[in-house]
Amino acid sequence: MRKSFFLILLCALFFIQCKTTKKVEKVNTTTMEQTVEKETQTTEKMVEAPIATKKDSILEIHGDKRIDPYFWMRLTDEQKNAEKPDKQTQQVLDYLNAENKYTKSVLQPTEDLQKKLFTEIVDRIKKDDESVPYFDNGYWYYTRFEKDKEYAIYCRKKESLEGEEEILIDGNLQAKGHDYYRMGSYEISPDNKIMAFSEDTVSRNIFTMKFKNLETGDLFEQQLNNTTGSGAWANDNKTFFYTTKNEVSLLSEKIWRHKLNNSQKDDEMVYHEKDPSYYIGVYKSKSDKYVIIYNGSTLVNDYHILNANNADDDFQQFTPRGTEHEYNINHFEDKFYIVTNWEAENFRLMETPETATAMENWVEVIPHRTDVLLNYIEVFKNYLVVSERGNALTQLKIINQKTKSEHYIEIEEPAYVIYSSTNPEFDTNKLRFGYSSLTTPNSQFDYNMETKERILLKQQEIVGGHNPEEYKTERFFVVVRDGVEVPMTLVYKKDTELNESTPTMLYSYGSYGSSTDPWFRSPMLSLLNRGFVFAIAHVRGGQEMGRQWYDNGKMFNKKNTFTDFVDCANYLIDNNYTSAKHLYAEGGSAGGLLMGAIANMSPQSFNGIIADVPFVDVVSTMLDETIPLTTNEFDEWGNPKNKDSYEYMLSYSPYDQVQAQAYPNMLVVTGLFDSQVQYWEPAKWVAKLRDLKTDNNLLLLDTNMEAGHGGASGRFEYHKETAKKYAFLFMLEGITE
Repeated sequence: MRKSFFLILLCALFFIQCKTTKKVEKVNTTTMEQTVEKETQTTEKMVEAPIATKKDSILEIHGDKRIDPYFWMRLTDEQKNAEKPDKQTQQVLDYLNAENKYTKSVLQPTEDLQKKLFTEIVDRIKKDDESVPYFDNGYWYYTRFEKDKEYAIYCRKKESLEGEEEILIDGNLQAKGHDYYRMGSYEISPDNKIMAFSEDTVSRNIFTMKFKNLETGDLFEQQLNNTTGSGAWANDNKTFFYTTKNEVSLLSEKIWRHKLNNSQKDDEMVYHEKDPSYYIGVYKSKSDKYVIIYNGSTLVNDYHILNANNADDDFQQFTPRGTEHEYNINHFEDKFYIVTNWEAENFRLMETPETATAMENWVEVIPHRTDVLLNYIEVFKNYLVVSERGNALTQLKIINQKTKSEHYIEIEEPAYVIYSSTNPEFDTNKLRFGYSSLTTPNSQFDYNMETKERILLKQQEIVGGHNPEEYKTERFFVVVRDGVEVPMTLVYKKDTELNESTPTMLYSYGSYGSSTDPWFRSPMLSLLNRGFVFAIAHVRGGQEMGRQWYDNGKMFNKKNTFTDFVDCANYLIDNNYTSAKHLYAEGGSAGGLLMGAIANMSPQSFNGIIADVPFVDVVSTMLDETIPLTTNEFDEWGNPKNKDSYEYMLSYSPYDQVQAQAYPNMLVVTGLFDSQVQYWEPAKWVAKLRDLKTDNNLLLLDTNMEAGHGGASGRFEYHKETAKKYAFLFMLEGITE
């Protein structure tokens, strides 16, 4: 994400050539509280950026007043979905559309390049692809794609892969008539006759659960609305447990017991989470013996269990809810394994009898280690697979449950990600695991846990060819301003010269303990093959270096995330990998917060920034508990109703910290129906930046008027957005093809 055309570029950025006869077009743009006349002529004409109206709102708390001139941009779901927009809605839509038109005009010289990039990226995707089948309860399950179709087809074959294919769901047929479509999850009843599956056609993570009779192919008349998209069958093949959301905050809130052929209004609520700081859900244990309700906040987990053979019984709490206790449970024979941070910052493994699950009965199996994070476990009849993270790398340890002998799966590359894949079978010595690196496409292996033999089942095919030997990966540690060593991973083509003119993309996320692992990304080849370096800064706020890495990048330590990123950027500059004139940054969602913060803190370090669905209006969002995710995240960011949290959050909130200074070139991407980061955050941010910034650099807002947090749906359509981002970078670099 080189050929120079600097003189053409300077003109193209600000002018459009229109080959039409002279006409005057009146655009209704009440957002600017005026009707703007735009004249298009046969001669070139400058395109001006839209200027949003200021309507000062006074926001006061803790004796502090903030003036927000763009607070008026906030719309409710009802306003956005109304058949006829009211005045405020029309003003907002006019402003967003004006920004889109401006972005399109500025990027107009790159439209041919965007098409080329889109074709290039999509052409690498195997059109008639198929997943590696996995065996579960008598059937082989897999998904496949047909040439030039956007969505997966979900299939199975009974007993043998040579058997007749049964199509469960064809996503292409389901998506017809929808601007957006996403298949959620599906669950097959224990007798293999009924399929529960979920769909989102709005892009707000609100799923409708449907039921299909797999013997007749007919859909049940009853469906479940406002769900999280997943659930669990009891063993009677007629009882299904599912989760619904709060209709305002969209937080998962209630668990229901549904009987097939009953209407949703007749369903029985079996659990109600009244604390809005928790997410909840329901799933089935791998052993198929238990239906499990989970509750999770930033610092606390809680579980309730039900024997799946007794569908109408009450759920029982696993152990009393603690104040700061994170754990997860796995059933095995007559006991539960527990991965817990109870007196163990990096987690440890414990076990307890299934008849005595309270904490006082837990016994340690794997002790806590200060240098290794215990991620999760995979349970088999004779083996236990432990996923660990140490020194910013993942690893899988195999433990023989009988002999207690153990070993690690060996990996040779300097930076990679390895993970347990789909393993529904319990009585087997084969582990299905996935592997990827910045140079190695995603690969699926079967691993014999007894003999250590591994068989490559499938490696992601890069159509047109890809030779990992042509690329180089580097992993090193950067000493940042407080003396901490922050890992950074780089990849580039071996014939790329590293110097002050080398274009470089630096990426990170840095929140929620979510680690940014070095996965292979096939679109990235369009950057690397044009001389870019792609770099990942594994900043604090993730969990790459253990639990303390996360704790040192959240709450009152959040600024470490931003300074780590800036120091990694400056390391690349100081060590002649690139220069500020050729360094770019990208991050999305909470990573978009990172982009906003570094734009304010160190704008001189970057030539360009791409902020995807950025969480930039931190204080106002976290003060509004009606906004999805807010109450669940007080332990991540802080609760600004507390003065100390308010002052700390305000000191880095990108929207609040915009000032009169020069900013890098910026492309900001959002979706009108985003339920995780509301569109108005980036919209307000861009409006304020445009008002205050002192430079002539590009500032573009691109709003997908049909999509939400994840952008466009479909395996191809999504990459039009990728191509646009890359074209933005190439425009700044003078790359024309």
